Amino acid sequence: MATELDLAYDHCQRVAKQNARSFYYASLPLPRDKRRAIYAVYAYCRLCDDIADGDLPIDEKYRGFAEVRRNLQSSTTTGEDAQMYLALRHAAETFGIPYSYLDEILQGVEMDMVKTRFADFDELREYCYKVASVVGLVCIRIFGYTDANAEEYAADMGLALQLTNILRDVKEDIERCRVYIPQDEMRRFGYTEAELERGAMTDGFRALMAHQAQRAQEYYDRSRALFPLIAADARACPQLMHATYGGILERIEQSGYNVFERRIGLSKPEKLMLLARLGLSGLLSALSLRRAKR
Repeated sequence: MATELDLAYDHCQRVAKQNARSFYYASLPLPRDKRRAIYAVYAYCRLCDDIADGDLPIDEKYRGFAEVRRNLQSSTTTGEDAQMYLALRHAAETFGIPYSYLDEILQGVEMDMVKTRFADFDELREYCYKVASVVGLVCIRIFGYTDANAEEYAADMGLALQLTNILRDVKEDIERCRVYIPQDEMRRFGYTEAELERGAMTDGFRALMAHQAQRAQEYYDRSRALFPLIAADARACPQLMHATYGGILERIEQSGYNVFERRIGLSKPEKLMLLARLGLSGLLSALSLRRAKR
Protein backbone atom coordinates (compact mmCIF):
# COMPACT_ATOMS: atom_id res chain seq x y z
CA MET A 1 0.00 0.00 0.00
CA ALA A 2 1.34 3.40 -0.99
CA THR A 3 2.45 5.64 1.87
CA GLU A 4 1.74 9.35 2.15
CA LEU A 5 5.31 9.99 1.04
CA ASP A 6 4.91 7.71 -1.98
CA LEU A 7 1.78 9.60 -3.00
CA ALA A 8 3.61 12.90 -2.60
CA TYR A 9 6.41 11.75 -4.88
CA ASP A 10 3.87 10.38 -7.38
CA HIS A 11 2.29 13.84 -7.50
CA CYS A 12 5.67 15.42 -8.28
CA GLN A 13 6.28 12.84 -11.01
CA ARG A 14 2.98 13.76 -12.68
CA VAL A 15 3.89 17.44 -12.57
CA ALA A 16 7.23 16.72 -14.26
CA LYS A 17 5.74 14.43 -16.89
CA GLN A 18 3.00 16.90 -17.81
CA ASN A 19 5.17 20.00 -17.99
CA ALA A 20 8.75 19.01 -18.87
CA ARG A 21 8.88 15.94 -21.05
CA SER A 22 12.57 16.24 -22.01
CA PHE A 23 13.50 16.64 -18.35
CA TYR A 24 11.18 13.82 -17.35
CA TYR A 25 12.58 11.29 -19.80
CA ALA A 26 16.16 12.31 -19.04
CA SER A 27 15.50 11.37 -15.42
CA LEU A 28 14.20 7.87 -16.16
CA PRO A 29 17.61 6.10 -16.03
CA LEU A 30 18.18 7.34 -12.46
CA PRO A 31 17.77 4.99 -9.50
CA ARG A 32 14.33 5.32 -7.92
CA ASP A 33 15.36 7.42 -4.92
CA LYS A 34 17.33 9.89 -7.02
CA ARG A 35 14.65 10.02 -9.71
CA ARG A 36 11.93 10.83 -7.20
CA ALA A 37 14.04 13.57 -5.63
CA ILE A 38 14.58 15.14 -9.05
CA TYR A 39 10.81 15.17 -9.61
CA ALA A 40 10.31 16.92 -6.27
CA VAL A 41 12.84 19.61 -7.21
CA TYR A 42 11.15 20.11 -10.57
CA ALA A 43 7.71 20.41 -8.93
CA TYR A 44 9.13 23.08 -6.61
CA CYS A 45 10.59 25.05 -9.52
CA ARG A 46 7.27 24.71 -11.33
CA LEU A 47 5.37 26.12 -8.36
CA CYS A 48 7.69 29.14 -8.23
CA ASP A 49 7.27 29.74 -11.98
CA ASP A 50 3.49 29.40 -11.76
CA ILE A 51 3.32 32.09 -9.08
CA ALA A 52 5.46 34.45 -11.16
CA ASP A 53 3.63 33.78 -14.44
CA GLY A 54 0.12 33.95 -13.00
CA ASP A 55 -2.38 36.78 -13.42
CA LEU A 56 -2.27 37.98 -9.82
CA PRO A 57 -1.17 41.54 -8.97
CA ILE A 58 2.52 41.74 -8.17
CA ASP A 59 1.96 42.36 -4.45
CA GLU A 60 -0.04 39.12 -4.23
CA LYS A 61 2.74 37.30 -6.06
CA TYR A 62 5.23 38.50 -3.47
CA ARG A 63 2.90 37.26 -0.75
CA GLY A 64 2.89 33.93 -2.57
CA PHE A 65 6.70 33.85 -2.54
CA ALA A 66 6.72 34.72 1.17
CA GLU A 67 4.43 31.76 1.77
CA VAL A 68 6.80 29.52 -0.19
CA ARG A 69 9.67 30.60 2.07
CA ARG A 70 7.62 29.91 5.18
CA ASN A 71 6.67 26.48 3.89
CA LEU A 72 10.27 25.63 3.02
CA GLN A 73 11.27 26.18 6.63
CA SER A 74 8.21 24.55 8.16
CA SER A 75 8.05 20.90 9.15
CA THR A 76 4.45 20.58 7.94
CA THR A 77 2.34 22.16 5.23
CA THR A 78 -1.35 22.09 4.45
CA GLY A 79 -3.21 23.04 1.29
CA GLU A 80 -2.96 22.09 -2.36
CA ASP A 81 0.85 22.11 -2.44
CA ALA A 82 1.31 19.99 0.67
CA GLN A 83 2.38 16.92 -1.30
CA MET A 84 5.11 18.82 -3.14
CA TYR A 85 6.53 20.20 0.10
CA LEU A 86 6.42 16.78 1.77
CA ALA A 87 8.41 15.23 -1.08
CA LEU A 88 10.80 18.19 -1.29
CA ARG A 89 11.56 18.13 2.43
CA HIS A 90 12.27 14.41 2.27
CA ALA A 91 14.52 14.86 -0.78
CA ALA A 92 16.37 17.77 0.85
CA GLU A 93 16.98 15.78 4.03
CA THR A 94 18.00 12.65 2.15
CA PHE A 95 20.46 14.31 -0.21
CA GLY A 96 21.62 17.29 1.84
CA ILE A 97 20.11 20.01 -0.33
CA PRO A 98 20.70 23.36 1.43
CA TYR A 99 17.77 25.70 2.01
CA SER A 100 19.94 28.47 0.54
CA TYR A 101 19.85 26.76 -2.87
CA LEU A 102 16.06 26.57 -2.87
CA ASP A 103 15.84 30.20 -1.82
CA GLU A 104 18.25 31.31 -4.56
CA ILE A 105 16.02 29.66 -7.16
CA LEU A 106 13.12 31.64 -5.72
CA GLN A 107 15.19 34.84 -5.84
CA GLY A 108 15.80 34.25 -9.55
CA VAL A 109 12.09 33.83 -10.23
CA GLU A 110 11.37 37.03 -8.29
CA MET A 111 13.99 38.82 -10.36
CA ASP A 112 12.29 37.60 -13.53
CA MET A 113 9.06 39.34 -12.53
CA VAL A 114 10.56 42.82 -12.41
CA LYS A 115 13.69 42.72 -14.58
CA THR A 116 12.89 42.53 -18.27
CA ARG A 117 16.16 43.83 -19.72
CA PHE A 118 19.82 43.06 -18.99
CA ALA A 119 22.48 45.69 -19.54
CA ASP A 120 25.29 43.23 -20.19
CA PHE A 121 26.23 39.58 -19.84
CA ASP A 122 27.30 40.01 -16.23
CA GLU A 123 23.72 40.95 -15.33
CA LEU A 124 22.31 38.11 -17.40
CA ARG A 125 24.73 35.61 -15.88
CA GLU A 126 23.60 36.58 -12.36
CA TYR A 127 19.99 35.88 -13.32
CA CYS A 128 20.88 32.62 -15.09
CA TYR A 129 22.91 31.49 -12.10
CA LYS A 130 19.90 31.75 -9.81
CA VAL A 131 17.30 30.18 -12.10
CA ALA A 132 19.48 27.54 -13.77
CA SER A 133 22.97 27.08 -12.35
CA VAL A 134 21.64 26.64 -8.82
CA VAL A 135 19.26 23.99 -10.13
CA GLY A 136 22.35 22.21 -11.42
CA LEU A 137 23.93 22.43 -7.97
CA VAL A 138 20.79 20.92 -6.44
CA CYS A 139 20.80 18.13 -9.02
CA ILE A 140 24.38 17.05 -8.36
CA ARG A 141 23.59 16.82 -4.65
CA ILE A 142 21.03 14.22 -5.70
CA PHE A 143 23.26 12.56 -8.31
CA GLY A 144 26.17 12.24 -5.89
CA TYR A 145 29.74 13.57 -6.29
CA THR A 146 32.97 13.76 -4.33
CA ASP A 147 35.09 16.18 -6.39
CA ALA A 148 34.28 19.82 -5.59
CA ASN A 149 35.02 20.76 -9.22
CA ALA A 150 31.68 19.16 -10.08
CA GLU A 151 29.97 22.25 -8.66
CA GLU A 152 31.63 24.57 -11.16
CA TYR A 153 30.80 22.29 -14.09
CA ALA A 154 27.19 21.82 -12.93
CA ALA A 155 26.79 25.60 -12.78
CA ASP A 156 28.26 25.85 -16.29
CA MET A 157 25.81 23.27 -17.60
CA GLY A 158 22.86 25.08 -16.06
CA LEU A 159 24.02 28.26 -17.74
CA ALA A 160 24.39 26.50 -21.10
CA LEU A 161 20.84 25.15 -20.91
CA GLN A 162 19.40 28.52 -19.92
CA LEU A 163 21.25 30.36 -22.69
CA THR A 164 19.83 27.85 -25.16
CA ASN A 165 16.33 28.49 -23.83
CA ILE A 166 16.88 32.21 -24.29
CA LEU A 167 17.89 31.80 -27.94
CA ARG A 168 15.04 29.41 -28.67
CA ASP A 169 12.41 31.63 -27.02
CA VAL A 170 13.40 35.04 -28.42
CA LYS A 171 10.04 35.48 -30.18
CA GLU A 172 7.96 34.32 -27.22
CA ASP A 173 9.90 36.57 -24.85
CA ILE A 174 9.59 39.76 -26.90
CA GLU A 175 5.85 39.12 -27.13
CA ARG A 176 5.91 39.19 -23.31
CA CYS A 177 7.94 42.44 -23.42
CA ARG A 178 11.08 40.65 -22.28
CA VAL A 179 14.54 40.72 -23.84
CA TYR A 180 17.19 38.46 -22.36
CA ILE A 181 19.88 39.20 -24.94
CA PRO A 182 22.28 41.72 -23.35
CA GLN A 183 21.51 45.29 -24.37
CA ASP A 184 25.15 46.25 -24.95
CA GLU A 185 25.57 43.36 -27.37
CA MET A 186 22.44 44.33 -29.30
CA ARG A 187 23.94 47.79 -29.76
CA ARG A 188 27.31 46.33 -30.76
CA PHE A 189 25.72 44.28 -33.54
CA GLY A 190 23.39 47.08 -34.64
CA TYR A 191 20.10 45.36 -33.87
CA THR A 192 17.21 47.23 -32.26
CA GLU A 193 14.24 46.17 -30.18
CA ALA A 194 11.95 47.54 -32.88
CA GLU A 195 13.53 45.07 -35.31
CA LEU A 196 13.20 42.33 -32.73
CA GLU A 197 9.48 43.05 -32.34
CA ARG A 198 9.08 42.76 -36.14
CA GLY A 199 11.09 39.56 -36.28
CA ALA A 200 13.56 41.15 -38.68
CA MET A 201 16.13 38.63 -39.92
CA THR A 202 18.98 41.05 -40.61
CA ASP A 203 22.69 40.34 -40.93
CA GLY A 204 23.11 42.07 -37.59
CA PHE A 205 20.61 39.73 -35.96
CA ARG A 206 22.35 36.64 -37.32
CA ALA A 207 25.72 37.91 -36.11
CA LEU A 208 24.23 38.73 -32.71
CA MET A 209 22.69 35.29 -32.39
CA ALA A 210 25.89 33.59 -33.56
CA HIS A 211 27.72 35.40 -30.77
CA GLN A 212 25.18 34.18 -28.21
CA ALA A 213 25.34 30.62 -29.57
CA GLN A 214 29.14 30.56 -29.42
CA ARG A 215 29.01 31.61 -25.77
CA ALA A 216 26.47 28.89 -24.97
CA GLN A 217 28.61 26.31 -26.76
CA GLU A 218 31.62 27.26 -24.66
CA TYR A 219 29.61 26.47 -21.53
CA TYR A 220 28.47 23.16 -23.04
CA ASP A 221 32.09 22.28 -23.81
CA ARG A 222 33.27 23.09 -20.29
CA SER A 223 30.41 21.27 -18.60
CA ARG A 224 31.26 17.94 -20.24
CA ALA A 225 33.87 17.58 -17.52
CA LEU A 226 30.99 17.09 -15.06
CA PHE A 227 30.02 13.59 -16.18
CA PRO A 228 32.96 11.55 -14.81
CA LEU A 229 32.77 13.42 -11.50
CA ILE A 230 29.28 12.29 -10.51
CA ALA A 231 28.06 8.87 -9.41
CA ALA A 232 28.01 6.35 -12.25
CA ASP A 233 24.36 5.46 -11.68
CA ALA A 234 23.35 9.10 -12.29
CA ARG A 235 25.48 10.10 -15.28
CA ALA A 236 22.92 9.30 -17.96
CA CYS A 237 20.52 12.02 -16.76
CA PRO A 238 22.83 15.04 -17.24
CA GLN A 239 24.26 13.45 -20.38
CA LEU A 240 20.77 13.30 -21.89
CA MET A 241 19.96 16.89 -20.92
CA HIS A 242 23.32 18.06 -22.27
CA ALA A 243 22.78 16.22 -25.57
CA THR A 244 19.15 17.32 -25.94
CA TYR A 245 19.69 21.02 -25.36
CA GLY A 246 23.00 20.97 -27.21
CA GLY A 247 21.04 19.48 -30.11
CA ILE A 248 18.51 22.31 -29.91
CA LEU A 249 21.35 24.84 -30.06
CA GLU A 250 22.69 23.07 -33.14
CA ARG A 251 19.25 23.21 -34.79
CA ILE A 252 19.05 26.94 -34.08
CA GLU A 253 22.40 27.43 -35.79
CA GLN A 254 21.37 25.26 -38.74
CA SER A 255 18.20 27.33 -39.20
CA GLY A 256 20.30 30.43 -39.77
CA TYR A 257 19.03 31.64 -36.38
CA ASN A 258 15.46 31.95 -37.66
CA VAL A 259 13.73 31.59 -34.31
CA PHE A 260 10.74 33.66 -35.43
CA GLU A 261 8.94 31.16 -37.69
CA ARG A 262 8.61 28.30 -35.21
CA ARG A 263 9.80 27.09 -31.85
CA ILE A 264 12.87 25.00 -32.59
CA GLY A 265 13.22 21.63 -30.91
CA LEU A 266 14.20 18.03 -31.56
CA SER A 267 11.84 15.59 -33.22
CA LYS A 268 11.10 12.23 -31.63
CA PRO A 269 13.39 10.39 -34.11
CA GLU A 270 16.19 12.83 -33.29
CA LYS A 271 15.71 12.19 -29.57
CA LEU A 272 15.80 8.45 -30.18
CA MET A 273 19.05 8.89 -32.10
CA LEU A 274 20.49 10.69 -29.09
CA LEU A 275 19.50 7.80 -26.87
CA ALA A 276 21.11 5.33 -29.22
CA ARG A 277 24.28 7.41 -29.39
CA LEU A 278 24.48 7.39 -25.60
CA GLY A 279 23.73 3.67 -25.48
CA LEU A 280 20.51 4.24 -23.55
CA SER A 281 17.76 3.31 -26.00
CA GLY A 282 17.26 -0.19 -24.61
CA LEU A 283 17.34 1.00 -21.02
CA LEU A 284 14.78 3.75 -21.54
CA SER A 285 12.50 1.47 -23.54
CA ALA A 286 12.50 -1.02 -20.68
CA LEU A 287 11.85 1.69 -18.12
CA SER A 288 9.00 3.18 -20.15
CA LEU A 289 7.43 -0.23 -20.64
CA ARG A 290 7.68 -1.03 -16.96
CA ARG A 291 5.97 2.22 -16.02
CA ALA A 292 3.24 1.71 -18.62
CA LYS A 293 2.32 -1.59 -16.94
CA ARG A 294 1.90 -0.02 -13.51
